[in-house]
Amino acid sequence: MPAENLLVIDTTRGRILVELFPEVAPLHVERIKLLARRGFYDNVSWHRVIDWFMAQTGDPLGNGEGQSPYPDLVAEFTFRRDPAMPFAAVAEPTGARLGFFHSLPIQTQPDSAFAQTGDGKVHGWGLYCPGVVGMARDVGNDTANSQFFIMRQAYPALDKRYTIWGMTVDGLDVVRTLQVGDGENGMMAQAQPDRMTRMRVAADIPEAERPAVQMLATDSPRFRALVEAARTARGADFSVCDVTLPVQVVN
Repeated sequence: MPAENLLVIDTTRGRILVELFPEVAPLHVERIKLLARRGFYDNVSWHRVIDWFMAQTGDPLGNGEGQSPYPDLVAEFTFRRDPAMPFAAVAEPTGARLGFFHSLPIQTQPDSAFAQTGDGKVHGWGLYCPGVVGMARDVGNDTANSQFFIMRQAYPALDKRYTIWGMTVDGLDVVRTLQVGDGENGMMAQAQPDRMTRMRVAADIPEAERPAVQMLATDSPRFRALVEAARTARGADFSVCDVTLPVQVVN
């Protein structure tokens, strides 16, 4: 994975590595990189954590009301996929394709629709599988700012409602061990929250200390075997969320 599109989140529970997707949510990726490079997220708490759902952070106040000094972002719930974007299908229900764009599970229109659109592209959107990173927002669609959440489990009700900009490629076990909130709606009341001690874009870390991530190629026979094994194990309940792409991390 390119170091410019790899986010390194060090927490009180361990390290989380997130692949960024500027092709999917360019405005949100730009904002996350900006804030990470300015140290905005350092020592910020995971202020809202719900078991079997998600862990939320990015609020400097720690109470769900804080945000960065920058303007709110326009929602990027969907994106336009062109034929050059790498895509590996794992299921093709009628009128749709489900699979992976890099490490991100997505749903998209079928390739046959490329020839039927004015720009030669088709709609796609990320799916809220475990490890997916989405942007928190207020009631309005265009109100995301600095708070984000990482899925501890799948939650498809969020699809196309909250912007997805990243995927946890290493450290999902860390996300799942973060202190769960004991207050209303997963907020921290008496519980002591875990924190992000530091967040950096991997490209900004000295090369000797920088984590490097390699992911299983989705055009490989091993990937197809992985998908078929998951499909066999799950049967009629098979979902793209059942496929976990193996990664190798150095440093």
